[in-house]
Amino acid sequence: MISVTEDNKMLGFELLKRSCPNISHFVTTRQGGYSKGAYESFNCSPYSGDESEFVCRNQEILLNSLPVIPKQLLIPYQTHSACVGIITNAFDELLETEKQKRLNGIDALITNVPGYCICVSTADCVPILLCDKVNQVIAVVHAGWRGTVQCILRKTLLFMQQIYHTDMQDVLACIGPSISLEAFEVGEEVWQSFHDVGFDMCQISMKNSETGKWHIDLWKANRIQLEGMGVSAHHIEIAGICTYTHHEQFFSARRLGVQSGRILSGIMLNDI
Repeated sequence: MISVTEDNKMLGFELLKRSCPNISHFVTTRQGGYSKGAYESFNCSPYSGDESEFVCRNQEILLNSLPVIPKQLLIPYQTHSACVGIITNAFDELLETEKQKRLNGIDALITNVPGYCICVSTADCVPILLCDKVNQVIAVVHAGWRGTVQCILRKTLLFMQQIYHTDMQDVLACIGPSISLEAFEVGEEVWQSFHDVGFDMCQISMKNSETGKWHIDLWKANRIQLEGMGVSAHHIEIAGICTYTHHEQFFSARRLGVQSGRILSGIMLNDI
């Protein structure tokens, strides 16, 4: 990954920077903010139990660090569902309470409207940024193990195809920092969930010979969905950073507990 700020508190993807100059994007780290304790310090998520004052101050830092300031930062209240939200020009006309209602229970967002910075918050789950570089459509996906089992990434791509006529060969996809195969130990029921929906378990899982426990490769499982939809392998970038291993730099719920900070991953069509 590349730094998008001089102090390395926000990272980005070389693929998007090189191919989409009219797009701003970021992945936050833990550094450079105001939050304390398990939220230390750059937690920008309003839904994880942090002090609202610190979250607001951190979001202000984030907004001022972007090359183009968004007209709105859209952070859905995620529920590990496969629900995808579409942000149109009409969203701007809604009351704030209605906007929040539209973002409730949403785990992926799609838009072609400049100025909206669409985001997901994660702490071991997989954040995925998508861009249709021809039709100027962007999307962001929260793919934990439940979302991956429900194929939320594939569902998001299908919406892009159906609504915006996206050609999968024009899609760029970036998989952000999240838990790795080596760290993601799961129970038999989770392994079975992937098996039951048709994943090739030889490709995405392994059993630890010492513990007898299964491990799942969420990076590979989501890459398989991308390539299965027709996204070119050359248009996929995987950060390859494990949040569990690098918990000093990135939030990890398995390390810090659920009541802790979140990584915010966002993407925006610049309104210039």
